[in-house]
Amino acid sequence: MKTLKEILDNSKRIVFFTGAGVSTESGIPDFRSVDGLYNMKYDYPPEEILSHTFFVENTEEFYRFYRDKMLCMRAKPNPAHIKIAELEEVGKVLSVVTQNIDGLHQAAGSKKVFELHGSVHRNFCMKCHKEYDSKFILNSNTVVPKCTCGGIIKPDVVLYEEPLDETVVKESIKTISQSDTLIIAGTSLSVYPAASYVRYFGGENLVLINRDKTKMDTAADLVIHDKVGETLSRYIVK
Repeated sequence: MKTLKEILDNSKRIVFFTGAGVSTESGIPDFRSVDGLYNMKYDYPPEEILSHTFFVENTEEFYRFYRDKMLCMRAKPNPAHIKIAELEEVGKVLSVVTQNIDGLHQAAGSKKVFELHGSVHRNFCMKCHKEYDSKFILNSNTVVPKCTCGGIIKPDVVLYEEPLDETVVKESIKTISQSDTLIIAGTSLSVYPAASYVRYFGGENLVLINRDKTKMDTAADLVIHDKVGETLSRYIVK
């Protein structure tokens, strides 16, 4: 913590690269841990359910899983989200690049957030492109939510087999390359291509905060194997 404090105190252009481990302390399950979504038993593997092909061919089953496991509407920002927002408010954080789709960074007050995998809070009609919020999806009176035009509504999240938004990718790479400190938090760095973007970092301090070991541990200047919220909450923002 002493080393982390020194790094945060002396940094002026911090970028946080966050994953599911940042939101687990808010009660949102991650994917790959022992008790994560990918180790739960369903009629279909979650990896298959969260694919573009499955959405098109089994839309009702997709939405049953999606409402049950992906729409965590009661989740609130935890100390990790709050501390990152505080650091941005005092001018230390350039941006947050996140793999999460829960919108908790924005709910905590972060202004510049690049959502690589989209957001559950944005949904659109595949026919007329009318936009809907997450409450509409959650409270729809049909299993598959329909637009007023009759079209199927799709969450604005990146499913397997779908490309990432080019603009978001470019801006994410740009802000990572401009940072003096990159803090990788709550991610196993197993999801590509998102995980590859951290290699554009050329600044002074590479910090990794994650409960488990990752493939980047040996390359980091500081590694903390602990919960992100508990770790960041110990730092007092000046």
